[in-house]
Amino acid sequence: MPGKLPLRRRVATAARWPLGVSLTSWRYMWRTTPMCRRERVGDSSDCPPSLPPGADTHELQGPGEGVGPLFHRRYEARIRDAKASPDELMRRLQEDLDEFAPSEFASFQKVRGHAERMAVGDEFVVRMPGPWDGPVRVLDVTPSSFRLATLEGHLEAGQIEFRVAGGKRTVFTIESWARSGDRLSDVLFTRARMAKEVQLHMWTSVLERVIEGSGGRRDGCLDIQTRRLEVQSPADRVVRSARKRRALAALTHAEPNFDRSRRHEFTPAHGWHVDERLQELPAEPPGPPVLGGTWEVARRLMHGYEFADPSIVRAFYDPEARLEGRNMLLELRYRGLRFLVGVRVADVYEETRTLDGRDAHVWGWSYVTLEGHLERGEMLWEVRKWLDSGEVELRIHSYSRRAEIRNPLVLLGFIVFGRREQLRFYEVTRQRMRTLVEEARLYRPVHSGTR
Repeated sequence: MPGKLPLRRRVATAARWPLGVSLTSWRYMWRTTPMCRRERVGDSSDCPPSLPPGADTHELQGPGEGVGPLFHRRYEARIRDAKASPDELMRRLQEDLDEFAPSEFASFQKVRGHAERMAVGDEFVVRMPGPWDGPVRVLDVTPSSFRLATLEGHLEAGQIEFRVAGGKRTVFTIESWARSGDRLSDVLFTRARMAKEVQLHMWTSVLERVIEGSGGRRDGCLDIQTRRLEVQSPADRVVRSARKRRALAALTHAEPNFDRSRRHEFTPAHGWHVDERLQELPAEPPGPPVLGGTWEVARRLMHGYEFADPSIVRAFYDPEARLEGRNMLLELRYRGLRFLVGVRVADVYEETRTLDGRDAHVWGWSYVTLEGHLERGEMLWEVRKWLDSGEVELRIHSYSRRAEIRNPLVLLGFIVFGRREQLRFYEVTRQRMRTLVEEARLYRPVHSGTR
């Protein structure tokens, strides 16, 4: 692997670490380049682009292997009076990416591939003054852009793209989609924020060197935009807060807050909301579910409640508990407010059933609301594959109504915003499930054969 370095290289890296970090910190504190920085909450559109057809996924470290939130960042510079054309500028980057790197902090060294030009499949290592290096692989190359993906051992998990556009002004952009590669990196980036500022300094330094290399001048400030998309993996379900641990433990003795045996009465005529949503997912070959295919990926995401957007709802539970009968503590989130409510998985099933004269292989589960929940009702999550065509879809079905809410402010807020947020949750979940399935299939190719 490119990230496994010989002893001499590790010693040399460690030797220049103190000097490099000190010099970088000094330049960062005294830099005067104007920057416009914006940070926003992300959504499903901030997920990384699809991998090109036939991309080599061996040792690729995609966002699914990362930790913490996914950051979609864009660093952009506008250049006026450039002497080099956009294509010429990109050609120089592709021939020698290290020419534009801040040498006191990082350098790009090609470790595999063509010697004189950049091509798909080439591999680089970003050498940094510390006990780590960042291996990457070239995914795509065009006359105006190239895209890299992180490999195992990188501090991040995701992709980064460099592109240039012409017109009245030359516009150079660095755009990345990545999560932290491990928990230490996540702490340094999202909590201590040290790695975030180091990364900002690195890529804005590249922008400055591109401007200088173009022979032109910066037009306005460097534009830096960050969009943060919350991602919650199964490991994040572990309850670490004492308050949440107590709330989760209390669910053991909680009862459903409605009589499930009267489901035949839960209709709009009796004041209940009955919702049905379908989401088409990438198809498979006809027949039983395929190993590593859409149906299996969707089933895994549903089993761990990974399809829910953590910016709206987070789930906490005992990862060792079997799915059927599992108690889950849901943290509902709305504009800075947090509400802890309990649910219990009621039914788990897998079967082949006939629907409208067609056979479908179905797996699903449902949960019921418990005492103290803001709502009463049941929600069913189901993934099914039509055996004759290979079509796969997600089905969401629920019936619900407002529970007794004693706090007048919470009651008023639920009356005004509750139904709207419920419908938004359905739509975001549908889109998120499709995005996560597509991403997982791209980074984990489908195997031949059936389950």
